[in-house]
This record gives sequence, structure tokens and C-alpha cells, in this order.
Amino acid sequence: MGDGGPVEHGYPHLETVRAAVTALYRRLSRDTIETFSVSVAPADVAFRDTDDLHLGAQRVAREIVRHFRLPDARLIVGFREMTHAAHVEPAAGPEYFVELNDRFRAHRAGIGAALAHEVAHVYLHRLGLAFPTTAENEILTDTATTYLGAGWLLLDAYREDAVASRKLGYLTPEEFGYVLAKRALLFGEDPSPWFTSRQACTAYAKGRDRARRDGRQPPLAAAGWAGRRRYAHDRRHACDGPPAAPYAFAADPAGRLRVSFPCPVCHQRVGVPVRGRVRARCGLCRTVLECDT
Repeated sequence: MGDGGPVEHGYPHLETVRAAVTALYRRLSRDTIETFSVSVAPADVAFRDTDDLHLGAQRVAREIVRHFRLPDARLIVGFREMTHAAHVEPAAGPEYFVELNDRFRAHRAGIGAALAHEVAHVYLHRLGLAFPTTAENEILTDTATTYLGAGWLLLDAYREDAVASRKLGYLTPEEFGYVLAKRALLFGEDPSPWFTSRQACTAYAKGRDRARRDGRQPPLAAAGWAGRRRYAHDRRHACDGPPAAPYAFAADPAGRLRVSFPCPVCHQRVGVPVRGRVRARCGLCRTVLECDT
């Protein structure tokens, strides 16, 4: 929980975020991810000042547990002084004790966001999906929370002005916007109307621009003129070494040139022959890609 200090911006964790999206597709499959096509609804996690603190937190927890399809998981929510925003011990269950920072007593609007992150920890633990280090695992959890429809709450908790700031989660605001935009492009869902934070709207717009660029990288047919020109140069000099770009060239056993590049949806690498217009299907997320190789 950042509260008052400087907020990190930009995309310092982007490669880990992309690896997390790939890991979700590998573990869950495209079909399972599509069952999360509807995000947590704002009305279901709304927390009014007149609500009883503990009963309200339990109600929001139940909604997020339901969203993650953990019907046998029971969350018991408490509050205490602590450094982090929240903590859960992802044991075998079925009961999970979630501790929330005492500051949420005064900032109740952030309770849903904190619970979303902790329930995602439980969900990933049950899946057996984890990254090697604690820092990478937190990025994975934020990414999964967001890509599976509950992480817009984390971005909406972000506030920043000239004198103070408040933020939840381990991704930067722009990285949250990037993952939200990836989800929006997949499901045609626009989270913008749900934001109560002006800064969250700005971060989402920046992340959306970055996400759209993934779909305009060569050799995708939607690539712009500058990218196509750079790609043509790299293709002519394919034998001179790897290009400084996401794509890479290699010869197949018959000596024919192939190009590999990250899928703009799941970031799994896709390989296609270099022979002009090609239609390819990503083997992981099954997205059909129009390419000009």
C-alpha cells in the first residue's frame, strides 16, 4: 500500500506482466479464461460509509470469492496495523484469514481492491501457479486479478496529486491500464465508466495505447509504415544477427526463412514462414493472426 510517497510510473515490470498473461493461458486455457468475460460489477463491491465495517468487508469478500469461482472458500476478514495493504496465508482451506490494514477503516473504498488481490492469491495457490520470486509472484497476482476481471478495483484505488498519493498493488498505474486494456480488447469490455479516480482514467488511457501497439507490431499486417520499413530492413539482413525488435528470423531445416514473434493476445511466440501474406493461429490462445512476412 503506497500512501503519501512517490508513485512509480511507466512499464518497469512489462516483461513479467506479459509472462504472467502467457502463464495464465497455459494453466487455464482460452476456454476457462473466457468464463471470466464479465468483470466484478461496481454495485456488487460498493462499500458505503454507513455499512458495518466487518459485515461489509465479509459481503465484498463473498462477491470476489464468487467471481473467482471458489465456492468452498470461506474468507474471514479482520483489520490490524501492518505495513502492507493486506495479507492472506494461502493454505489448504476451506477457511482463509485475510488481514487488512487498519487504514482501510477510514478508506473503505479500497477494501474491494485489497480483497481482490488476496483472493487472487488463493486462486493461484489452488491452481499451483506461481513465479520463482516473491516480487515476480506479486506481479503475477496483480496481472491475474486484472486479466480475470477484478483488477479494475486496484487501478481505481489510485489517487495522486501535488501533495499526496495513494495506490494499491505492485503494478504501476500504467501497467494496470495495460492489462485492463488487454482484457478489454479480448472481451470488448470498457472499464472506463467504473472509475471514480481521474488519475485511473488517465493511466488506463496510457496503458490502452501501449496495449494497442502490441497488435501493430510487424510482421502483423496491421503494422504501420515505419514498422514495416524496419521489418523489411531486418529481413534483408537476417543473417547478420538478431534484430533489435520483438521478432526473430531463423532458417528451417530446408533452409527456408521463418520469423517468430509474440502473439499480441497471450504473448506466446508464434512462428510462420517468410513468404508474404500469411494467416496464422496461435497455438496457445487460438487467436487468428493476419501477417505480412
